[in-house]
Parts: sequence; structure tokens; C-alpha cells
Amino acid sequence: VASQDPEDPGVLVLSRFAGAARELTSALIVNPYDCIGMAEALDRALRMPLTERKDRYEHMMRTIRAADLDAWRDTFLRDLRAFSSRPSTQVLPSPLFSV
Repeated sequence: VASQDPEDPGVLVLSRFAGAARELTSALIVNPYDCIGMAEALDRALRMPLTERKDRYEHMMRTIRAADLDAWRDTFLRDLRAFSSRPSTQVLPSPLFSV
């Protein structure tokens, strides 16, 4: 996405199984195992008007710029602290037999 020409961007067709699919919601999200769905997405991408391609590109670039390494680190550490401060709910399995 970042290497696209902003004046004439392409269209990102992205597998729904890719981690980036949660963030890059302006991509055309597809199930790569669905041949008909893939063909329809590729057809849509090839026929997409320039204004829509630019809108999608700009939305994805805003997402990419906001999700830099510092933002990822801060979110990860916040979630880690929140998780480690919760009481443990670990349940150990009962032994199958006693010795």
C-alpha cells in the first residue's frame, strides 16, 4: 500500500485470513478458497473507478501511519499489564489415577 502511486493507486485484494485484514478494512477482503468470490473481487478491483481507489488508498494510509511501532508497543504493553493484573483463573486437571 505504502509504495502505491497516490495519484493512481491500485486496489489491495487481501485474504480474510491475513492478520492485516482486521486493520486494512478498505482492502477487498476475500476468502482465497472461494474461487468465484476471488474472481468477483479481482473483477471489481480492475473496474474500480479512480475516485474510489484513491479513497480506499487514503484510508489505508491513515491506518498504516497510525499503527506504527510505538503504537503497537504501547497497546501490547497496556494489554499485558491488564492481563497480568487479573486474578488467575487457571484450573489444573484432576489426575487420572492416584499413586
